[in-house]
Amino acid sequence: MRTVSILGLIQPEFRKKTVDFFLCSSQALTVFVAGLEGKGILFFLVFLDCYFACVNCQHNVFVMSLSFCLAFYVVHPKTDEQRCRLQEACKDILLFKNLDQEQLSQVLDAMFERKVKPQEHVIDQGDDGDNFYVIERGLYDIIVAKDNQSRCVGRYDNHGSFGELALMYNTPRAATIVATTEGALWGLDRVTFRRIILKNNAKKRKTYELFIESVPLLKSLEASERMKIVDVIGEKVYQNGERIISQGDKADCFYIVESGEVKILIKSKTMTSKEANQEVEIARCHRGQYFGELALVTNKPRAASAYAVGEVKCLVMDVQAFERLLGPCMDIMKRNITHYEEQLVAMFGSSMDLLDPGN
Repeated sequence: MRTVSILGLIQPEFRKKTVDFFLCSSQALTVFVAGLEGKGILFFLVFLDCYFACVNCQHNVFVMSLSFCLAFYVVHPKTDEQRCRLQEACKDILLFKNLDQEQLSQVLDAMFERKVKPQEHVIDQGDDGDNFYVIERGLYDIIVAKDNQSRCVGRYDNHGSFGELALMYNTPRAATIVATTEGALWGLDRVTFRRIILKNNAKKRKTYELFIESVPLLKSLEASERMKIVDVIGEKVYQNGERIISQGDKADCFYIVESGEVKILIKSKTMTSKEANQEVEIARCHRGQYFGELALVTNKPRAASAYAVGEVKCLVMDVQAFERLLGPCMDIMKRNITHYEEQLVAMFGSSMDLLDPGN
C-alpha cells in the first residue's frame, strides 16, 4: 500500500507534492530504513537522490530510485553465453577498473542487454540520465546541438561507453547518441551506477586529487573540471620494457605518468634503409608528464612508441573523455606540436614523421 501511495505522487502537481513528502514524511523514511536490515545509511542516500530528482522534476529518475527501494540489488538473469559477451565488452571500461571483485560482480549482475537498430536514438541531449551504456558492437554517432544547429562531434566504433556524466552529476544528457548500424549495448541503471561507481569514485578522488592538481597541463582547469577528470581516469601498471603504445597504431587513450619513467622512441622515415628498423629515443616522461596526446589532437596514427623504464604507473583517459574534458587544454597541446617538430628536425633533419606518422 505504501508503494502505491508514493507512486501516486507522480501527478501534474508532482513537484510540490513530492517535495512535501520528502520534507515532511519522516514516518515513511523510518519505515523504509527499518525494512533494509542495517542498510539504512545507503538507503538514505538513495532517498536523497529521490528528493533531488523531485526538486528538479526528474520523473523517471524518481521512479527508478523508488524501484531501488523495492528491490535493493538489481539482477538481470543471463545465460553463460551472455555473461561471456558482457565480460568481454566490459574488460577495458576504465570506470570499472578500480572496482573490487564483489563490486564488479554486482555491476555485471545488474546490467541488461539492449539491441538497437540503425537510426535509433539511444539517448537524447537534454533528457534526464537513466542508464549508463557499454558498447558490445555497432557504430554510434555523437551529436551535439548548439545554437539551433546539430553536428556530429565523434563516433563510437564497436567499443567504448557513454552516459556516465548525467548520472554522476545529476545533469541533463550533454549529447545525443544515434546508432548508425545494428548493434548491441549493455545498460546499467542509474541507481546501481550511483551506488557502486560513485561510491568507488569518492575513494578515487581522495587518492588522485592532489596528484591531478600538480599536473602542469591541468592547472588551467577549474577544480570541478579536474574532478571530472579524476572520475573518468583509470590506472594501469606496466613492467620494465613493456610497450605502452606502438608507432602506427590507432590512438584510443591519453596517458599521464603517475610514477616511474617512460621512454619515447621513433622509427624515422628519414633514416637510411639500414637504420629504418631501429628505434631512436627522442624523449623521456616522468611523474606528472603526459604522452599519447599527439595522435588524439591530430587524428592521425601514433607517431612514436612508448616503453616502461622499470615499473610504471599511468593514469589513462579514453579518447571520448579526452575530447570532452580536455578542450580547455587543447591550445597547450597544439603548441607542443611545434616543439615536437623542432625536436625531430634537429635529430633527423625533417619533421615528416609527424606529418605522416606510421611504421
